[in-house]
Amino acid sequence: MALAFVAIPVSAEPPPETVREMEGLIDALRDSGCEFQRNGRWYDGGRAATHLRRKQAWLLERDLISSSEQFIERAGSRSSLTGRPYQVRCPGADPMPSARWLNETLESLRARTSPSR
Repeated sequence: MALAFVAIPVSAEPPPETVREMEGLIDALRDSGCEFQRNGRWYDGGRAATHLRRKQAWLLERDLISSSEQFIERAGSRSSLTGRPYQVRCPGADPMPSARWLNETLESLRARTSPSR
């Protein structure tokens, strides 16, 4: 009796640290008081968080995120539909590319959670 092996795609969850960092980034944007621009319109942090969670879920379902840097690049930097870069505008500051804001926030998150030396 011959057995046929069929390759079944298995969803690979990113490492727990990456999941925590992605959630931390989304929560930081939501709670920042900053606005998030996509496709020419500004949204508050809550709407921005909802949008990023949707993109995150889509990418995770397709195993397209394995690091926080990939999350920033693939979900938080630009529109998947138009290719236009996202911006973040915080009170009292000029708008900046969202990738810069997210990467700076990631550095801050990592600094707070790294073991002290």
